Amino acid sequence: MKKLFLIPSLTLLLIACGSGDDKKSQLDELKKQEIDIKAKIALLEAELNVNSDSSKNGIAVAVMTLKAEIFKNYIDVQGRVDADQNVALSSEMPGTITKINVNAGDEVSIGQVLAETDTRAINQQISDLQTNADLVNQIYEKQKNLWDQKIGTEVQFLQAKTNKESMEKKLSTMQEQVRMTKIISPINGTVDAVDIKIGQAVAPGIPAIRVINFSNLKVKSDVAESYASKIKKGSEVIVYFPDIQDSIVTKVNFVSRAINNASRTFSVEVLLDNKKEYHPNMVARLSVSDYQSAGQAIVVPVRSIQKDENNKEFVYVANGNSAKKQFIIIGKTYSGKAEIISGLKEGDLLVTLGYDIINDGDAIVYKK
Repeated sequence: MKKLFLIPSLTLLLIACGSGDDKKSQLDELKKQEIDIKAKIALLEAELNVNSDSSKNGIAVAVMTLKAEIFKNYIDVQGRVDADQNVALSSEMPGTITKINVNAGDEVSIGQVLAETDTRAINQQISDLQTNADLVNQIYEKQKNLWDQKIGTEVQFLQAKTNKESMEKKLSTMQEQVRMTKIISPINGTVDAVDIKIGQAVAPGIPAIRVINFSNLKVKSDVAESYASKIKKGSEVIVYFPDIQDSIVTKVNFVSRAINNASRTFSVEVLLDNKKEYHPNMVARLSVSDYQSAGQAIVVPVRSIQKDENNKEFVYVANGNSAKKQFIIIGKTYSGKAEIISGLKEGDLLVTLGYDIINDGDAIVYKK
């Protein structure tokens, strides 16, 4: 009786949906509902043993109703969060820290002075040079005036000019040394660490302050050479961060074309947004899609697939209260699921438990 009411009900529903360009999509949706309803009817009939008393003595199995879906295959690789602008700054000259202008967490800009070392000795040298520079400049100006009046020799004029230029270069060098006593940010970013204190002696190469630009973080991964033809720029990728139990779906931004001669790997990069708390060097797992079914496909658990003596794959499906051996052709497999190229259709009842103890034609009953 349930089947008799199914088609009229669907017809009335279709008529009530109105008209227009959306009729086709409505019809497709109703067809999907029809398949689901028929599958549920078949399952209920089997559970109630509608037409067979002998099924009461059948083998207990569990089944699932097959539905069409998009199947994707992924390549799983390990990665890490990286920042293009992640700099550990140090003093360019040995000295003692006299001033620290920032704290961890402060936002800084390019050219901002973050800390300074003692410049008293350099400033004293600059003061002495400035006194000599003033004298040299006066001599040059007087010698130039005499030379303009054709008084004196050219050698005297050139010597005064040389002394003036030499003194200017010395002053410029000392002023550059003053600049080198300051720790200056080369990027816009956030102060991530301040590893110095007032009065501490520092030297070139010893990290003092770290600045990171968190607005352009990315995930980098070294991928085995065997996948070089499968991963492309623009491929869909799922990035999972186990430390924060979070994931995002995005696209591959960069794929290196060069293979590392030592590790036989190539680089893959995925850009991150700055909306979440990602940290440089954080571990990430990348699942890069290298295959997607052309349309919706039937997908089944790999564990339900068996092989016969001729090495042909098959599954068992429920046909009323009996098991039916169904040969299949498998496409891609990923994460315990297999794409079925042929042999199964939407609405079939796949045996998912008990498939290993039944044979073709065996009576079955359904586990509740």
